Amino acid sequence: MQSRPGHLTWRHWLLAAMLVGAFGVIMVRLYRVQVLNHDDYLKEAAVTRQGAVTVPAPRGNILDATGYPLATSVDAWNVYIDRFLWRDHVKAQQAAQGLAAFAKLDANKIYGDGTGANAGDLLVVRNMPYEQGLALDKLDLWGVRLVHSSVRTYPEGDLGGQLIGYVGQDGLGLWGVEADFDNVLHGKDGWLATEHDALGRPIAFAPSSERRAVDGGEVQLTIDRFMQAIVEKALDDGLAKYGSKSGQIIVMNPKTGAILAMASRPTVVLSKVNLNDNKLDSLVRNRNVTDLYEPGSVIKTLTTAMAIEKGLVNPETTYVDTGVVNVGGYKIQNWDFSAHGVTTVRSFLQNSLNTGAVWLSGLIGPQDFYKYVKLFGLGEATHVGLSGEAEGTYRTPSDQGWAVTDLATNSYGQGIAATPLEVLTAVNSIANDGKLMRPYVVSKIVTGDSVRSFDPVEVRQVIKPETAHTVLKLMNDVVDGMPFHGAQVPGYHVAGKTGTTLVSIPTGYDLDSTIASFAGFIPYENPQISVLIKIDQPSGGLNLGGQVAAPVFSQAASQIMAYLRTPPSDPKALKSLVAKP
Repeated sequence: MQSRPGHLTWRHWLLAAMLVGAFGVIMVRLYRVQVLNHDDYLKEAAVTRQGAVTVPAPRGNILDATGYPLATSVDAWNVYIDRFLWRDHVKAQQAAQGLAAFAKLDANKIYGDGTGANAGDLLVVRNMPYEQGLALDKLDLWGVRLVHSSVRTYPEGDLGGQLIGYVGQDGLGLWGVEADFDNVLHGKDGWLATEHDALGRPIAFAPSSERRAVDGGEVQLTIDRFMQAIVEKALDDGLAKYGSKSGQIIVMNPKTGAILAMASRPTVVLSKVNLNDNKLDSLVRNRNVTDLYEPGSVIKTLTTAMAIEKGLVNPETTYVDTGVVNVGGYKIQNWDFSAHGVTTVRSFLQNSLNTGAVWLSGLIGPQDFYKYVKLFGLGEATHVGLSGEAEGTYRTPSDQGWAVTDLATNSYGQGIAATPLEVLTAVNSIANDGKLMRPYVVSKIVTGDSVRSFDPVEVRQVIKPETAHTVLKLMNDVVDGMPFHGAQVPGYHVAGKTGTTLVSIPTGYDLDSTIASFAGFIPYENPQISVLIKIDQPSGGLNLGGQVAAPVFSQAASQIMAYLRTPPSDPKALKSLVAKP
């Protein structure tokens, strides 16, 4: 039976569908070429018939908290040789002599490279200073072209080299903020070309083609360059004085989590960066966020806060310190092998007694102890926004191998690892009514017509305000209540706690090496800054937190108070001190 005329069979429908599908594919392809990737294909076409060169986008500024540039770009020129025009060897020879004399280059090499078999433009000078480029342009050398560029400079010199970062020759950030926010800072490169015919000859009166570069965005940090300079000087002085090769300092606003200064040694020198240095990775690593350490007795403040929060003790609650406590078959002693008899919670913190921390952890119990450790933010990233951030680590009762001795040693800061930033963030909650704040280092990003501001973020309420106030007063007693404490600052009341821990090695601990630290606030009545000092493996006879890290805090904190013009806690004491000859 024959099909009726005009009746569409399945073959007709299949053919129609294939035609519609093919048409759809063509339309999608045209949309990609003409709309989505228009600029890219335009540039490719320019390269084939115009010899386009890239015009780097001016990189955005990195500013400190006051708006002063820490990294900025200045106008410069890239100098190119047009190899097509240099086919005129007579004029090329003259141009090579002139360019070599002007830029102090080898004329023979320039001439050889510019007249070689390779096609396209040849870059001979990268980032020539702007004024020098203008002078070169006036010489009107044959086949020598200048294309606008920019070069990265660091107005504060080597300050904050690890944190701020560095830009490579390809215009991309290599580490620090330059790398972490490269997508904001980099901008969008442009290109510039002059049209040639199929044989590569310039077309007379043909218009040049270009896509203007789009400037990069601006990143403003919470870092204050004056505080940064103060802490870097204090850290360098401390390392030299106490014979240490490495250490870290962080200064934060405990109420907001804003990082005001951050330094680590060893560090990279921005003015002398050697990208081929096989130690560069170590120099650019910001150990404040990448490296873990055992905080030691600084953690005793958190253990005390847990016990007070649960209503188990108050500052005058006592226990009997025999100098030794046996836990799980292991003997734990005070750091100085002392025994103090009947001892209050206040005295336990002032004398940093390990037995007191073990006693408190026993009252708290493992379930609540590790619950609060997690609430304080230990064992997790702070989400500060810097790459390479490590997460702290510790064992809990649910982990294989955990024992009751872990609870005991964790209570005084051993067997628990954290970054310096983690530790200071946790301790900050004591000066902030028990609120844990997320640390941050970027306050504002400006791109085009948009402005994105970053406000303080409260992570959670860890302990009650009343508990925080009590522990803060105990920390004040630790510093100002002890004669000749190294962290004392004339005229100001200080709250803080030292820490000393042995250096971990694969077989246990190195009994001859310590990490000395101090975490504290100033002024105690209304903390304006919190500071963590960490000095690694001091030598020369002094190796305790109170001997090494506390004096570094005193030096840095006193200068920062003067810079901030913070009224002294005790004006009379300060005046009498200044009046002394």
